[in-house]
Amino acid sequence: MNYDVIIIGAGPGGIFAAYELVKNKPEIKVAVFESGHALSRRRCPIDGDKIKTCINCDCCSIMSGFGGAGAFSDGKYNITNDFGGTLYEHIGKKQALELMKYVDEINLKHGGEGTKLYSTAGTRFKTLCIQNDLHLLDASVRHLGTDINYIVLENIYEYLKDKVDFFFDTPVQNVGKTDCGYEIKCKSGVYSCTECIVSVGRSGSKWMEQVCKELDIPTKSNRVDIGVRVELPAEVFAHITDELYESKIVYRTAEYGDRVRTFCMNPRGAVVNENTNGIITVNGHSYEDPKKQTGNTNFALLVAKHFSEPFKDSNGYGESIARLSNMLGGGVIVQRFGDLIRGRRSNQNRIDEAFITPTLNATPGDLSLVLPKRILDGIIEMIYALDKVAPGTANDDTLLYGVEVKFYNMEVEVDNNLESCHKGLYIIGDGSGITHSLSHASASGVYVARNIVNK
Repeated sequence: MNYDVIIIGAGPGGIFAAYELVKNKPEIKVAVFESGHALSRRRCPIDGDKIKTCINCDCCSIMSGFGGAGAFSDGKYNITNDFGGTLYEHIGKKQALELMKYVDEINLKHGGEGTKLYSTAGTRFKTLCIQNDLHLLDASVRHLGTDINYIVLENIYEYLKDKVDFFFDTPVQNVGKTDCGYEIKCKSGVYSCTECIVSVGRSGSKWMEQVCKELDIPTKSNRVDIGVRVELPAEVFAHITDELYESKIVYRTAEYGDRVRTFCMNPRGAVVNENTNGIITVNGHSYEDPKKQTGNTNFALLVAKHFSEPFKDSNGYGESIARLSNMLGGGVIVQRFGDLIRGRRSNQNRIDEAFITPTLNATPGDLSLVLPKRILDGIIEMIYALDKVAPGTANDDTLLYGVEVKFYNMEVEVDNNLESCHKGLYIIGDGSGITHSLSHASASGVYVARNIVNK
């Protein structure tokens, strides 16, 4: 059970690391350990009929398995250094962009051909945002869609399955250092390797924290993003999404000076549940196939919170807010914007009478009982700001789902090779706290794989 390289986690970082290793060095012995299922077995039991809400599966098929949490995402690959992580601080801006473009080329070769590459640079909407004190971040965006993204992953797995040993449904218990490299312990046995790549994603944050403690790897606290997912008729944002598809818009609130940003915009998409460490939060996705599209567009509005002394547990803070939402609503809460600003909870009658059909079966409630006032005030202020560039955003029937929380791993100390203080132990992807996106995580996998091959 000895390998040249063991990769822990089959998300974007782990997948592209494996791909690049076997492509450049076919004789290399690589194993990938994944706590979740193989792609073909990843099925969420929620069907909207018999099972309407999360039943807390032992392993969440939305968050874990081949493809990681990105497998059922909207399949957006943002080619930019302006957001999505700080990979460029370690490898340089030019190389980071080159690697993201390389990842895009691989996706196109494996089923993504024909999908559109959007760009926000130099658009009319950028000028409109500036005129209304909103700031549109520059990026090239490849939209695969949830359906095409799945096909790409299928094809990449087909390429890898006979070249790499995959161990699905095999969570790694711990990582130990040996004289010759590293030892990986699982229930099924002990495996050794010369080089080890850890790419456990956000869902592996608690596990990663424990590994860092056991191996004395320095870390520092990261931020947590807290907010809501907005759902409204697709026509409201059509003039933006038809041209840009994904628009990352940042606003600084007048009251507190906090930054509120849009995130993960899904034109004609659907709002979905997400299970992170037993906590039910909300997310969204959309399809490339017009037959699977809806009449609504959804996106997140998030406020970043970063704590220092004496409280450093940003993720713990986010978890507490999410658990409060779960306690009050049994899961995700939905509220009409008109009810929120009038200080009343939404009920099922008001939701049913709204001029929009929700795409997620959520519990009508009152988000002001869940979100801290400062965060909620910032979200309301942002909605009114967006209404200036997309009239209709602040309509009474606009739906707000809560809570949406983006947990970021504590930032693990790595060098410019993304190598920890232990030689041969690499920490990549969103589990490192350095990348926060599909494109950055994938690029980090390619980068480390090339370094290993060169050694």
